[in-house]
Amino acid sequence: MGYFMSNYLLAKLGLLTLALTLSACDKASTAEESAPLPTVRIETIQAHPLSISSELSGRIVAPRIAEVRARVAGVVLQRTFREGSDVKQGDVLFRIDPAPFKADLDSAEAALRKAEANAFQARLQEQRYAQLIDDKAVSAQEYDNARALARQTVAEVAANKAAVERAKLNLGYATVTAPISGRIGRALVTEGALVGQNESTPLALIQQLNPIHADLTQSTRELNDLRRAFRSGQLQAVGQGQAKATLIQDDGSLYPLPGKLLFTDITVDPGTGQIILRSEFPNPDLDLLPGSFVRVRLEQAVNRQGISVPQRAIQRDSAGIAQVLLLDDEQRVGLQPVELGAVQNDRWVVSGGLKPGDRIVIEGLQHARPGEKVQIDDTPLPLAQASGQ
Repeated sequence: MGYFMSNYLLAKLGLLTLALTLSACDKASTAEESAPLPTVRIETIQAHPLSISSELSGRIVAPRIAEVRARVAGVVLQRTFREGSDVKQGDVLFRIDPAPFKADLDSAEAALRKAEANAFQARLQEQRYAQLIDDKAVSAQEYDNARALARQTVAEVAANKAAVERAKLNLGYATVTAPISGRIGRALVTEGALVGQNESTPLALIQQLNPIHADLTQSTRELNDLRRAFRSGQLQAVGQGQAKATLIQDDGSLYPLPGKLLFTDITVDPGTGQIILRSEFPNPDLDLLPGSFVRVRLEQAVNRQGISVPQRAIQRDSAGIAQVLLLDDEQRVGLQPVELGAVQNDRWVVSGGLKPGDRIVIEGLQHARPGEKVQIDDTPLPLAQASGQ
């Protein structure tokens, strides 16, 4: 009797435990079903024209550079410019001692007058012999000699005229002027220096700084990719084919004045496989100086069916692959890898992985888990936040 009573109690205890377990499971299931879904904000992907930009590095280059050099030998008497100032073409910069060149000019002019006198005498003798040759008063040989002498003196006059012009040039070179307009640097010589002795001594450097050039380098692979995209119709040229340029300063801020691409060089550097692109920027305040290292963003093409997403919508896995949270028709979250391009106005340009009509999570990413359902927050965003999307 005791044995049967013990088994009966054990069976009762097991049934009670099973009932409690089933009740707990039902309550957990009910609680799970009644838990609110995570709330997220989404953005529906739309295609719109996007500029295709390339961020290239390069250096600032002056469009025109002139080395002021001494073209005659002499002693510098005076420097007439202020170092670091703006000069105009033709402004006097240095004065070299003109005395030797003035003496050379006087000597050349005297030699010219003597040659002209000899030419006058030879011409008169030729005319007299021309009258006497008919009367047989002079021989034909004498007449020929007179004619030759007249022509020789004419040549001597021409040679002396050239010597006078050369002497005038040398005298003019003693006054050194600016060959171009621009900003002049420091003087490379001082008063009393002997210049131009057996070589054209550099005196100063003038550079044109406004506008100014930025010479950039781009790989031929990137250029070939752009050309293929143009030919296939995937991309279109910007405007009239002249790309817009934006200069990025050393602190990361944008240079306030926009530039433009002037031309692409036709020669590839065999050592680096890169090609030079020259851009131009206004430089009224001379903030950009030659030799400075810069980065320039070039808008080289337009994608008429471009796709972009907010930067905050991008996540990366442990391998660094970019991905977004994508909603299906049942508002269930899934991971979608994407291919990213450049950043424009706080948005990533997406080159692959998304299509128009896709819905991606842009807020509440920390609550949305792949495979789970979410609910969408449709309340309007504040104006400032909405414009940031």
